[in-house]
Amino acid sequence: MEQLDIPQTDAALRELLKKTGRFIVEEFHRFSFDRVEYKGKNDPFTYVDVTSEKLLKDGCRHLIPGSGFVNEETDNEASENGYTWIIDPVDGTSNFTHGVPYFCISLALQKEDEVILGYVYEPLYENLFHAQKGNGAWLNGKRISVSNKHNLQNGLIATGFPYENFPWRNHYLEIVREIMDGAHGIRRMGSAALDLAYVACGRFEGFFELNLKPWDVAAGALLVIEAGGEVTDFSGGKEYLYGRQIVATNGHIHPQMIGIIQSKYQFFPAI
Repeated sequence: MEQLDIPQTDAALRELLKKTGRFIVEEFHRFSFDRVEYKGKNDPFTYVDVTSEKLLKDGCRHLIPGSGFVNEETDNEASENGYTWIIDPVDGTSNFTHGVPYFCISLALQKEDEVILGYVYEPLYENLFHAQKGNGAWLNGKRISVSNKHNLQNGLIATGFPYENFPWRNHYLEIVREIMDGAHGIRRMGSAALDLAYVACGRFEGFFELNLKPWDVAAGALLVIEAGGEVTDFSGGKEYLYGRQIVATNGHIHPQMIGIIQSKYQFFPAI
């Protein structure tokens, strides 16, 4: 495997994200809801998702020829060189289609089994969160870190709800209820990648969700880790990238969050 030139790759990715972001913002301001299509129940996509993903994939493919792709809108592609891009072109599509200004681009680079670069770009505000494994997390060039709150009762927690019927809904809502009772507040914003970025910069103390995909969490999880936080699956293990469950916190409140989740999760039907 060839050694990656990180500074050169980083500079190119910033330009790619800005270019793609400009397209997304232009379309956001003139988007019509009658152009929404659906992959499944309450699972929308648009020409903006498809076109944005193509722009990102073309740029990433040019940067690292032979790299693989795990992405939301098109088929995955196997890697020929050990590098794999994990891409969500518009994380928060439902928000986008309703004119809600909370969505982002999520892009991560995986080397073998390890995510080494992560970018969450909020194009409406030109906010670029990025992280490099072992080199910290940053927002628009300034280093960021998770909050220093030590108790769940002082924490603002984010989560997400599924968009289709599922057998563990009531159990999941029990987790939400107990965290709601114990925390300062709970939010459902509609973009997991951006929620994770907000944990990384200390706006939220924690985030949890079930049934997410790798493109929802890959970049944001690296941000949280490099900002000094903790990321696990619901059992406290490390299967959050492909395991469809994630808990990300500032680290201090992680045992409290995991304790609540595990007390309910043991009763969940099989996913």
